[in-house]
Amino acid sequence: MAIDIQKTNDEMVAALKSARDIGDKAEQEKRDITDEERKSAQDFLKTAREKKELLLKAKADREIKDAIEALEGIDLGGFDENKGYSRQRPQKTLGEAFTDAKEWTEWISKMAPGGRFPDSKKGIQSPVLQIADFGLFPQKRRYGDHERKELLTGASAISAGAFVESDRTGIYEALGRHPLSVRQLIDVRTTTSDTVEFVRQTVQVTQAAPVPEANVTDFTGATGEISGEKPEATTRFERITETVKTIAVWIPATKRALSDAAQLRGLIDSELRDDLAEETEDQILNGDDVTNSEDLPGLNNTANVLVQAFNTDIAITARKAITNLEVNGKQMPTAWLLNPIDVEAFDLLQDNEGRFYWGGPLAMMPQRPIWSVPSAKGFFQAQGTGWLANWRKAVLWDREQGSISVSDSHADFFIRNMIAILAELRCAFGVIRPSAFCQVDLQSGS
Repeated sequence: MAIDIQKTNDEMVAALKSARDIGDKAEQEKRDITDEERKSAQDFLKTAREKKELLLKAKADREIKDAIEALEGIDLGGFDENKGYSRQRPQKTLGEAFTDAKEWTEWISKMAPGGRFPDSKKGIQSPVLQIADFGLFPQKRRYGDHERKELLTGASAISAGAFVESDRTGIYEALGRHPLSVRQLIDVRTTTSDTVEFVRQTVQVTQAAPVPEANVTDFTGATGEISGEKPEATTRFERITETVKTIAVWIPATKRALSDAAQLRGLIDSELRDDLAEETEDQILNGDDVTNSEDLPGLNNTANVLVQAFNTDIAITARKAITNLEVNGKQMPTAWLLNPIDVEAFDLLQDNEGRFYWGGPLAMMPQRPIWSVPSAKGFFQAQGTGWLANWRKAVLWDREQGSISVSDSHADFFIRNMIAILAELRCAFGVIRPSAFCQVDLQSGS
């Protein structure tokens, strides 16, 4: 039975008002609610809940009906000329319509007299039957005409697919970048100048010795008599000046592209900054300011660093490098820097019984220590040569960290509605103490 929505709603409101009036009356009289009033209020609330459930059901029924009416013109079997949509289920199933079709009955009576195919029959093929009111092409009956409706399909932009909106996930998958590690190893400082200077000791002659007590009043060089004279040490220094260099990159873009996609602007910012970071790490390792005056003085082109030749295998070579740095460089190493392929070579080292020296695939060693010294991967460090160092003896001075600027003042960009997006940074790099770095040869015969 249909629900009178307005009447039901009025009854619900009246019940709620009656329950509220009971509470208001007790509050005005400054007393507690009596048992009789409490029971009456509970009854009113129960009635209100029941009416609410009826309204919710009526609303759901109406939504279903509205959804059906929204499919006006789609034949579901049985057609209502007044409303233009189906209200009854089809009188026959698809199978019944198929077997009752004239083409089928004529063909089956011819091919299988008595309802049974003779054993001699081969290559049986029934005629193709077009069954109206079923399947993908329901019959549309209107004004006495019989038309075949078009199939509603989500694959077509001119059919139901026009209403399908893509789910924009916001996922952006870039080509990827090499992890950077050198900046985390070295000392990073700031500068407000275009040049930085530091003093490096070049000569250190230690003459410290025990000194006897003076035994004469005077001392002259002529007699050579020792009278408590203290030994003199020798030391020399040099002043090193490093120049701030600029690393930059730019890309062209249209104004419309940047105006229409805020995300694109962010991606460009991050991509350009990543370019700067990668180039900075490459310069710290491989810059050659002798060949190119705009390069940083890279570590691989720094003079007077220690060198460890290959000895027997990479494990023995690595251990000798530690001794070399401690004895000749007078430094305790803070980390290795190795090409990922060289890191793999250490990981795969095995003894004569096939056991991995460094714990194997299940070893819990996040820093991958080699002879108790942590290691880091340097994707811009050449394979076959690694570094063992006290990395605090190298300094990167930031003059201007990565910045992004946009301008149309380039070539004919102004009249073409294009802009140039420029990213740049300024920095200086210096190896404070070359002997704190040991270049290790990890390949036999190299």
